[in-house]
Amino acid sequence: MLAYTYIRQGTFQLLDKPKPVLIHPRDAIVRVTLGSICTSDLHIKHGSVPRAVPGITVGHEMVGIVEQVGESVSNVKPGDRVTVNVETFCGSCFFCQNGWVNNCTDPDGGWALGCRIDGGQAEYVRVPYADQGLNKIPDTVTDLQALLVGDVLATGYWAAKISEIKETDTVLILGAGPTGICTLQCVQLYNPRRIIVCDIDPYRLQFVRDHYPEVLTVQPDQAEAFVMENSDHGGADVVLEVAGSPDTFRMAWQCARPNAVVTVVALYDGPQTLPLPDMYGKNLTFKTGGVDGCNCDETLALIAAGKLDTTPLITHTYPLSRIEEAYDLFEHRRDGVIKVAIRPDDAEE
Repeated sequence: MLAYTYIRQGTFQLLDKPKPVLIHPRDAIVRVTLGSICTSDLHIKHGSVPRAVPGITVGHEMVGIVEQVGESVSNVKPGDRVTVNVETFCGSCFFCQNGWVNNCTDPDGGWALGCRIDGGQAEYVRVPYADQGLNKIPDTVTDLQALLVGDVLATGYWAAKISEIKETDTVLILGAGPTGICTLQCVQLYNPRRIIVCDIDPYRLQFVRDHYPEVLTVQPDQAEAFVMENSDHGGADVVLEVAGSPDTFRMAWQCARPNAVVTVVALYDGPQTLPLPDMYGKNLTFKTGGVDGCNCDETLALIAAGKLDTTPLITHTYPLSRIEEAYDLFEHRRDGVIKVAIRPDDAEE
């Protein structure tokens, strides 16, 4: 089967690999019907994910059809259409029992697919702990509608959920990429008084204005003054940092009001500085970490109810055989790209 593979830092390659097989009774084999490219894949390519294993098939955002299940799998069966979770989690350890599935203590726990074990930019993928890692797609929901459920939409849902958003709040979202826009949609579920989205890319800000006209937009060089003018207590009540640069990390705490919540969603290439003397007296609460992607049934239900819709984010689609072109487009942000879908070569256009 075709599988896009991490060779070494800076190099991915489309290879012919054996189809995966069941290894454990809790495994499932899924035929991938639609996948996508994530910024985290680029982090692997450029060496900023040290735990990524050379030789693995990349890709951790996909939907498909269950082909085979291990004898201990009970929640899904062959023929089921499913989303695949970005995280592997056993469901029974201390962290899983508390809903902190990103910290699952299993050796393959947390972000494993496409990082430490073979992922889904391929024709087939093996999913460990399939009862936890797979969620059935409702009949009324298409593959395209469900594509982002297991990763960037899960991230946005988790980020909004932990941010303690109230209806009287001004919420600032730094970053209008795919995860930022998914975060925006999930923040809207909490009906805050106002939402401000900041990004350096004029096209992405226009995308937000076109699709979410009630949301305020601003570029970074005007952000602090704009937030002060459009908030009630000297800054944003909640800040979600989804961009992942030293500038946006600094902007997050500068634009927050005293006693605000700052939720760090982004994955950084390097360590960030927390200038405590400059922040003294702001009494900020920082929330950080990787997504706990255990709410996919809830997001699928919200999609089915018409309350979430990520399909406008999928701006381009490529066959798996042309995935190198898709990566080049996505990495260099050409042609107004937001998110790229990857389909099997035998699928219809």
